[in-house]
Amino acid sequence: MCIVIHYRRCQMRTNIVLDDCLVSEAFKLSGVKTKKDLLHQALKEFVDTRKRHNLLNLEGKIKFAGGYDYKALREGK
Repeated sequence: MCIVIHYRRCQMRTNIVLDDCLVSEAFKLSGVKTKKDLLHQALKEFVDTRKRHNLLNLEGKIKFAGGYDYKALREGK
């Protein structure tokens, strides 16, 4: 099987062997029709999950400047 992965204008062609049962289950859960779309979605979710995890590691390590009001920033004040 040959799979082309597109991510942020990058292309990488690779041959991989995938677990058929896992691929079948992933198709059922994702609703996508092609292996290319399935892998693209899986990689995107993996990257997004790792980015969120990295942010969670910062919890309690950031000190905000005095007078910082995140609510005012959300309201555009």
